[in-house]
Amino acid sequence: MRNLIRYVATVVTLVGVSFCVHVPRVSAQMTPARKQHIYDANANAKADIAAALTKAKAEKKRVILDFGGDWCGDCQVLYIYFHQSPNKELLEKNFEVVSVDIGHMDHNVDVADKYGVPLKKGVPALAVLDTDGTLLYSQKQGEFESMRSMNPESVTAFLNKWKRP
Repeated sequence: MRNLIRYVATVVTLVGVSFCVHVPRVSAQMTPARKQHIYDANANAKADIAAALTKAKAEKKRVILDFGGDWCGDCQVLYIYFHQSPNKELLEKNFEVVSVDIGHMDHNVDVADKYGVPLKKGVPALAVLDTDGTLLYSQKQGEFESMRSMNPESVTAFLNKWKRP
């Protein structure tokens, strides 16, 4: 009985210590405590895309178009995942990112249509362009619209798949 008590006390102590030293990262079920301002409703998306393409061409990068709205919890989670390692470094080295505000599915709809992004399938929605503006990928089925139930590694896999060879 005494050994059982020692065992339980040891387990409780170890569990308690692990809670004290554990530094949590954003989990798939978390949403940001403070909403980030990601999408500028006053931005000129077409001009921003043109500028990103110019910069991407000079730096031999690709362009990611991130369609969404600040009100969107899944867009907020994607923003967090974009700013975690190794995604942050992958983005900085390989991509120019343009955040395209879609209002409440009523703003920059023409831009989404141009790049084959069906906003009705959900946001965030991503498109990838080559340096000359050629569309390499666009989400057709709302692949990232449930970002809260995904993990940062899914973003890493996407970035690795679409970076330049």
